[in-house]
This record gives sequence, C-alpha cells and structure tokens, in this order.
Amino acid sequence: MSELISDIATGVWTPVLFLIILGGLFFLYYSRLIHYRYFMHSISVLRGKYHDRNDPGQISPYEALSTALASTVGMGNIAGVAAAISLGGPGALFWMWVTAFVGMSTNFFTSTVSVMFRGKDSSGEIQGGPMYVLREKISKLDVQFSWWWPWPWLVIRGWKPLAVLFCVCCMVGCLPIFQANQLTQAIIDIGVTSVEAKAWTFTLIGFELNTMKFIIGFMLTIISAIVIIGGIQRIGSWAGKMVPLMIVLYFLSVVTILIIHIEDVPRYLGMIFTDAFAAENYRGSPALGGLLGGLIVAGVRRASFSNEAGIGTAPLALAASQSKEPIREGLVSMMSPAIDTLVVCSLTALAILVTGAWKSDANGVTLTAVAFESSLGDIGKYLLLLCAFFFAITSLFSYSYYGSKALSFLVGVKASRYYDYFYLSTIIIGAVSSMADVINVIDIAYALMAVPTMLSGLVLAPKVMEEAKGYFERMKGKL
Repeated sequence: MSELISDIATGVWTPVLFLIILGGLFFLYYSRLIHYRYFMHSISVLRGKYHDRNDPGQISPYEALSTALASTVGMGNIAGVAAAISLGGPGALFWMWVTAFVGMSTNFFTSTVSVMFRGKDSSGEIQGGPMYVLREKISKLDVQFSWWWPWPWLVIRGWKPLAVLFCVCCMVGCLPIFQANQLTQAIIDIGVTSVEAKAWTFTLIGFELNTMKFIIGFMLTIISAIVIIGGIQRIGSWAGKMVPLMIVLYFLSVVTILIIHIEDVPRYLGMIFTDAFAAENYRGSPALGGLLGGLIVAGVRRASFSNEAGIGTAPLALAASQSKEPIREGLVSMMSPAIDTLVVCSLTALAILVTGAWKSDANGVTLTAVAFESSLGDIGKYLLLLCAFFFAITSLFSYSYYGSKALSFLVGVKASRYYDYFYLSTIIIGAVSSMADVINVIDIAYALMAVPTMLSGLVLAPKVMEEAKGYFERMKGKL
C-alpha cells in the first residue's frame, strides 16, 4: 500500500511540476519584475503603515502573513528539507531555491486575485481563495476571453469541478498529520530517554499502536483545540506572537552551527550548485528521463511542500486580510516563499550539510536532530525540540482554518465547524502513522490543489497587471 501511494504521488507531481515551474516563470516574465522592485514597500505594508481596520476582512496584513507563515514555516522546514537532502544531496537545495524564487511571483499573482475577487460565504462574511476566484470571476468571464491561448475556455467552463477539486484536496492536504507525525517523533527521539518507554505498545480495534506516540498525539489534540475553536482571529493572534519568536530562535541556533563549521560552509555552498546538475548524490528513482529529472522533481516537491507557492493556501490566508488594495496583499504574500525557503529551509539544509549528518541513514526530523546534536551536544537536541514544537504547533493552528473554509464553501458555514472536529481527530492518526505514507498523501493533495490555483491565476494575470499599474500610479509620491 505504501508503495502504491508513493507511485501515485510521483505520477501526479510530474505534470504538476511543469505547471508550477513554467507557470511561475510566466508570472515572472509577464510581471516585468514589478513586484520585486517594490519589495521594501511590501515591508511597509506588513508593518501596518497602510492598515485600516475598517477595510473588509477579518485580520491585519501582518496577522494574515503570520497565519500563512505559521503553516509554511513548520515541520516542512525541519523534516521536509531533511527528507530532500537525504534523498537528493546538496543539489536538492538549489532546485528548492529556484522553486521559491519563482514562487514569489506565483504568490503575488494568486494572492492578488484572491483579494480582488473575494466573495461571501453562506453567512454573508467576506471570504477569498482559489475557489472564490473561480466562482466570482472565472465563471462570469466571456468565453471570448482567450487573450493568449484557447485553453482558458476549458477553465471557464470547468470552474465548478475545479472549485470542488480544490476544496476536497484542501481538506485532505491541510490535515495536521505530517506536523503531528514529526513533532511526535522529535519528542520521542529527544525527550524520551527510556528505551522501554519508547517500545510500549497497546492494541486498539485490531491495530497495534505505540503508547508514547498515542499519548503525545492526544496532548497535541488538546492544545490545538484550545486555539482552533476560537477561529481565525485567535489563530492570527497566536501566529503573530509565535512566528517571529520561533524564526529568531531557529535562526540563532543554526547560525551557531554554521559558525562552528565555518570552514566547511564555502565547500558546501559550491556543492549546492555543482551537484544540482550532476545529481551525483541523488538516491531516488529517475524521473523526466534520468537522475537529474528525479532530483529536480524531489527539490520542487519538497519546496512546494514547505512554502506552498502555487498550492493555494497563502491566497486563503491573505484573502482574510483587512484591505481594499489587492496588490498590497500580493506584495505581502510574495514574502512567504522568501522567508520560508530562501531563509529557513536554507538554514536547515546547511546545518545538515556542514555537520556531515546528510551522509547518515537518518531521515526527517531525526536527521536534523543528528545535525544539531553533533555540533551543540545535548543543548542542540533540546533547542531543536523547542523549535520543532513551535513550528509544528503554529502549523497545527493554521491549517485548520484552510480546511474549514474549503468545507464552508462546499456545504455552508454552519457545517464547516465539523471540519475542526475531524481535523483534531486526525492529529492522533498522524502521530502514530509512518512518515512516508503521511508525506505522500499530503503531496498528492497539494499537487491537485495547485491545478485550479495556477490555472485561475494564469487566466486572470492581465487583471492583476492592470490592477498593479493602477495601484502604483496612485501610490506615486507616497512610496
């Protein structure tokens, strides 16, 4: 069964890889880099310079980005990167960088359209995201709207199936099973010293479960429930407080490791570029015609898993921002892949590389723990455990919002609260499951979520550029 799930994940991701990368490159070219030129302006927006609490939306731009980062800057940055380096070696990080840089443009376009074409849910509350873009704008476009290719006709006519596809896959892809799985593993690897306690098991409805994993999963469920039941305002508030703390703590820990191994840093920085095209350390199966193709697929999958550019979760979060200017939220959203992959993922990868831990047989969070412990001793282990706790907990809080919004779009707001209960129940399932199965299930869901997100963004790209030109004209003299 595990092998079947893995094969499906690889098969689904191969065509979606082209959609994400080529679509992102198109956004990059079509935008003429206009959003990169206003990077400092995006920081001003993030700091609240233009924030008006009377604007439509539920949370501030800072809280919206924090919510997006709380889901992206999670266990994917510790365990997902470790999985990429374990499989692909140093070269995998290069393709993660490429995906992140391109993903900044993707986030700008997809998040902008999510704010431009927000709609109302069954309770009359303003909402946004790829499914609302499909309903509010794509479905109403004239079929003559084929500005560069006839294929937009197919998107317009198929908006309902695409919206349903996004919502169903969002409810699966945003389950907390990976975060619960890897945080539980980190707690057991680092915090539980008794070999006997780690081996305790019990039987439940015919399944033999690890006792410690079940207990940890149950406790995580209680902690998450306290915040999740409070809704997006409470999630945004928690994320706004915890995200900066966890990133700073992790940054200082990894920088210390890099200073200890400073003589190895230049060599591995060089290997990131040379191995990206040689694929000498790739351990996986060939793809796209060879080992290099397999390495590229691995790098793109892990980067997309981590920063979620093109997947559609960032547009869901940014669409909740209090704003009348969609371009501002697009500018804020493009910072998510930069912070997540170019900064946090790079730190993790370099720590694993310079310590030599990547040559071991460990994987996931265990591999990152080996890197921390080899340089910082026992203190390193517990620092990683603390960071992993913050990373996973903030992700657990944020992902529930995405899934509940997807369900409310399909069946109404009143029924969406049941998703929170289903979501919380899967934390224990994730805690006791294998990492391989968990990560492949999420990969499949993410790949399918990317299809409606990218297609709607590509069809509406001219609308984004028209809005961007108007916005920057209005802002002249204020920037």
